[in-house]
Amino acid sequence: MSAPSLAERIDESYRELTPQEQRGADFLRQHLVDLAVYNLTEVATLSGVSKATISRLYRRLGFDSAEDLRDHARALRASGTPVAGAVPASLEAHLDREQGNLRAALAEVDPRAAARVLSDARRVLVIGFRNSYPMALHLRQQLAQARDGVEVAPHPGQSVGEELASIDARDAVVLIGLRRRPELFGAVAAAVRGTGAAVILITDAGGRRHAAAGDLVVECSTDSVGAFDSYAAVASVISLIADAVLARREADGRRRVRMIDELYDRLDELEPR
Repeated sequence: MSAPSLAERIDESYRELTPQEQRGADFLRQHLVDLAVYNLTEVATLSGVSKATISRLYRRLGFDSAEDLRDHARALRASGTPVAGAVPASLEAHLDREQGNLRAALAEVDPRAAARVLSDARRVLVIGFRNSYPMALHLRQQLAQARDGVEVAPHPGQSVGEELASIDARDAVVLIGLRRRPELFGAVAAAVRGTGAAVILITDAGGRRHAAAGDLVVECSTDSVGAFDSYAAVASVISLIADAVLARREADGRRRVRMIDELYDRLDELEPR
């Protein structure tokens, strides 16, 4: 079991704190995202509580020092845990972070190499868990426009084992593993590697430990200036890869897109253009 978070420690200890300590605790609770950078003096000044009280509060919450608490705040955010700040980040800061994530991801991806793998495979299986599952669904939907034989796993109520049992060296697997990955992710990555299929791993910095599972590895940062992770860079990489697959398949890809559009019209599935 992981150690309790700062917010949990505050909630558990709050009634036992002095009024001044409670005032400091209220500030900590409202500025969780900022504690990764605030030092003790800044917390004391901004909360209107003495440095001695803040220092005592840190110890009562189980932290040996201000640096210990800052490390805890950094680790909490790096794990993907939403950490809300009192004031939303500016749009400029949000844009800067998104652009940085996108530049870093584009430096990692080779769309043509990925397209070769995904175009030439007998079938493609896209795997994603938790926050990665919507990205897996999106990639599957994009690839299905360009080729047949594209599936996503796990299906609701099913496990990955049923899908992997049908995969071999003629196939390709896209394994999407963004934070916060489930405990079984490493075992799934090893099982995917063991199928003999070509593997594309889309992950973040924390997923580097699984890089051996991928023939191609694309690292996409999901860091954001807000409480929640951003998947903009991942979505952009997915778009690039799908575009490259469609371009590589040329006439077959265009024929399939045309067939799908005709079925949309016949079934009246989309709004009128």
